[in-house]
Amino acid sequence: MSEHGQNLVYELGGWEVDLVRRELRARGITVPLGRRAFAILAVLVQSAGELVTKDELMARVWPGVIVEENTLEVHICAVRKALGTDRETLKTSFGRGYCLVGDWTIRQTSTRANPMALDPTRILVRPFPANIPAAASEIIGRTAAVQQLHDSLRARRAITLTGTGGIGKTTLALEAARSLYTTFDGNCRYVDMDPSLVPSMVAAVLGFKPGSDEISAESVAREIGRKKLLLVLDNCEHVIDAAARLAEAVVLLCPTTSILATSREALRIEGEHIYRVLPLEVPELLQEETDAVLGKSAVQLFIARTKALDSAFSPDGENLRAIAAICRRLDGIPLAIEFAAARAAMLGPELVLSRLDTRFALLTGGRRTALPRHQTLRATLDWSYERLPGSERCLLRRLGVFAAGFTLEAAYAVVSDQGHAASVVLDGIANLVAKSLIILDGTAPTTRWRLLETIRAYALEKLAENDETERVARSGAEFLRDFIMPATHSSKAPPAGSDFR
Repeated sequence: MSEHGQNLVYELGGWEVDLVRRELRARGITVPLGRRAFAILAVLVQSAGELVTKDELMARVWPGVIVEENTLEVHICAVRKALGTDRETLKTSFGRGYCLVGDWTIRQTSTRANPMALDPTRILVRPFPANIPAAASEIIGRTAAVQQLHDSLRARRAITLTGTGGIGKTTLALEAARSLYTTFDGNCRYVDMDPSLVPSMVAAVLGFKPGSDEISAESVAREIGRKKLLLVLDNCEHVIDAAARLAEAVVLLCPTTSILATSREALRIEGEHIYRVLPLEVPELLQEETDAVLGKSAVQLFIARTKALDSAFSPDGENLRAIAAICRRLDGIPLAIEFAAARAAMLGPELVLSRLDTRFALLTGGRRTALPRHQTLRATLDWSYERLPGSERCLLRRLGVFAAGFTLEAAYAVVSDQGHAASVVLDGIANLVAKSLIILDGTAPTTRWRLLETIRAYALEKLAENDETERVARSGAEFLRDFIMPATHSSKAPPAGSDFR
C-alpha cells in the first residue's frame, strides 16, 4: 500500500469510489453494500495486507462520532456476505481489528479521462478529503436552488440556509456541496452539529490533533489557515452561539475557506448571507389539470416516495386530487410530505387526507436511521418549540387561534394578559420569524404574518396542553369583533400612546 493510502478517510470522492469498485469488479465481486459497509471495505482495500484496528476503522468510517463495536461488527458481516466466495480474504484479528489479504491494487481500468483531470496520488494527499455522503435518492424540486447556492458560494464565503424544520436544509446543503466538489479541489467537509462541543467536533472531523492545547474556535481556524476548504455546518440552531463563534473565526482568519451552514435561524456573523429555503411547489386550490398538478415539485416528491414503498402505486383520478390537497395542507414541507407518502403507501392518499386533522398521530413514518427529531412530524416541531424562551412559546401557541393570519394588534390582543408592552410583542414576532416559525404574509396589503398550517396545528395542540384554548380563543374573537365594530372598543386593544403605528 502506498503512503498516500494511509491518508484516505472513508468518504471518498466519486471517482475514488469508482476506482475501488473497478478493482472489485476486476476480481468478479459485486458489492450490494450500504454506505457505511462500503466505506469499511474501501478502507480495507486501501490498506490491503495490513491490519486495520477497530479503533482506526471506527474513527475513519464514523469520524468524530462514538459508536459501539457491535455496530462495526454488523457492517463487517455485511462486507463478508458481499464478498461471497472471497469472504475468507477478510481476516479477523480477535480483539484487534481486520485485514484484507491478497494482492489488491487500486487501478484505473478505463481509458476515459479522470473526471477531476488530476493525478490520483495528488488527490489522496489533499488536506481535508471530502466526507460529503452520496445522495441516497433523487433530489426533487431543488435544481434552481442548488444552482443559486453554487453561484453564491463562488462570490460569498459564509451562507446560512434557514427555514422551518423539515424544509430540506440539510438535503439542499449537501447537494450544493456535491456540486462544488471540484471547485474546492475535493476539500469539502460535513459536520453534524449534534455534539455540544462545537470546536472539538469540527477539529475531529478535520483530523486535527491539537495535543494539550485547548480546542477553541480560533485554534481550529488557525489550523485551517489558508487551505482551500468548504465547511458544511449542519443543524446549528441548538448550538447557535458556539457555531457562530466558530464560523466567524473561520471567515476572518481563513481567507480561502467557505462556510455553508444550516440552521432554523441566522448565525448573525460578519459577512453572512442568508438563504431562506422555500417549501416545494404545491398545486393551486382549484387546479385540476393532471399535467399541472404533476408538474408541482411537492406532488412529484409525494409520488416518488410512495412508489419507493409501493411499486404498483399509480396516481390518477381521485387519488391525484387527494395528493394535491395533502401537499397543500402540509405547506410543501418535504419531511411532512415524505411522512404522508409513507402512510399513503399503506392506507391510500384519500384516507391520509381524511385524517390530516390528526396529523401528528398519523405522520410518524420516519426512517429508522433518522435522527429522533426527524422520525415524526411532532418531534420535528418539538425540536424548535422546546428551544424557545417561555415568552415566545406563549406567543406562538396563542397565535394559533388566528386561522387567516394576524396583525401586530391582533397578536397583542391574545397576550395582553401577560403584561407585555407592544414593543415586546413585536420583538417576539420578529424572533419567531427569524426562527422560521412565523412567516410574513407578502400577499396582504398591510403588514400581516401567518403560521403555516402544520405549525398552527401544533400551536393549537400546545394551547390545549396548557389549558388556554377557551380563554385565548375568546380574546381573539373579541379582537375581531371590535375590529369589525370599532364603536365597541375592547379593553384588550393596545393602550393609547403605545408604539403601534
